[in-house]
Amino acid sequence: MIGKISGRIDYRSTDHVLIDVRGVGYLVYVSDRTLASLPGPGEAAALYTELIVREDLLQLFGFPTLLEKEWHRLLMTVQGVGAKAALAILGALGAEGTARAIALGDARAVQAAPGVGPKIAQRVVLELKSKAPGVMALGGRMSVVAENDDVVEPAPLAPRRAAPKATPATNRAAFTADALSALTNLGYQPGDAAQAVAQIAAETPEADTATLIRLSLKLLAPRN
Repeated sequence: MIGKISGRIDYRSTDHVLIDVRGVGYLVYVSDRTLASLPGPGEAAALYTELIVREDLLQLFGFPTLLEKEWHRLLMTVQGVGAKAALAILGALGAEGTARAIALGDARAVQAAPGVGPKIAQRVVLELKSKAPGVMALGGRMSVVAENDDVVEPAPLAPRRAAPKATPATNRAAFTADALSALTNLGYQPGDAAQAVAQIAAETPEADTATLIRLSLKLLAPRN
């Protein structure tokens, strides 16, 4: 199983890239969002990958983070959602947006993906809503962007690699995961907690963990 590709981009198409890994070219399908984030031909790139096996076809699909790869796998478990439809949903919403839409039951957001109709969108929300909290709880650890570790030219002394810098998306995923964990530890049902955290994260994108917990508790508090 090919789980990660690190190399140089040979060319970029509208829905895939060709990555040269020490002389072997791998054609990797990616979403519009991922394609826009990749560098140009000749530049180094790395993607986590999923190998899809069909009767007469092998296809590699690439993702910048393990979180996005996990959502792609889950989306494909829904009847009627193939690998490219799942990629279209992630391209339209991203991993965080997909989690938020499913947790909130927002089928219209899922339907915004090209080629996804209302019936499929509703099915995605219904079938994956119970699984959203578990994936959201892993968000912080799975949101680190894949690093390119392909050595092209030898160097006398390789510098020590610094730890990956946290990006805003990584921070948001970590805040969401921590808030969700805290709420479930307080006794709230995972589905209710996920829905509350997703709603607050959508309304207050700059919220940190403490803010997410405080506002989610207000949302979850029983009304008199």
